[in-house]
Amino acid sequence: MHIILETPRLYLRCFANSEEDAALIYTLNSDAEVLRYLHEPVLRDTQHAREILQNIILPQYNNRLGRWATHLKQNNEFIGWCGLKYRPELGETDLGYRLKKAAWGNGYASEAATACLSYAFTSLGIHSITGRAHVDNTASLIILQKIGMKYVKDEVIDCCPVKTFVAFNSVSQKFVKEK
Repeated sequence: MHIILETPRLYLRCFANSEEDAALIYTLNSDAEVLRYLHEPVLRDTQHAREILQNIILPQYNNRLGRWATHLKQNNEFIGWCGLKYRPELGETDLGYRLKKAAWGNGYASEAATACLSYAFTSLGIHSITGRAHVDNTASLIILQKIGMKYVKDEVIDCCPVKTFVAFNSVSQKFVKEK
């Protein structure tokens, strides 16, 4: 198991190319309520979950970024994913998270997202991170604000009306200002 980050209550690890992890993706993405504000279809079978794992999630790890399986430390329970993804079509690094309903409202998304921002800035030296949430997804919008991201604009991305937020690496900002 390749653990990327740890927080007081969570650990985030790379997904593996395994039936077990495909089953975790299936469980998460087969819940219509979890996908309510996204442009993705509800999964109907584990084959599609395997394809998502192999074709979308695992290739992201090649550049030290990725959507990482998120587990509770206390019992190893999988609660969803959180992580960073480079979007070349937008020229940005995106922060994303998706949790099972049972994990909602416990501060896990904020905890994991904060750790991902810190990792991006301190370990990877990324200059800025973008976060987006559907305009009606109040809980996710609150998380983006809570972790210190600043609202930039409303836009349509991947056919979804979203509010866009950004966080800047204060170390890289300082370096640029001093030059």
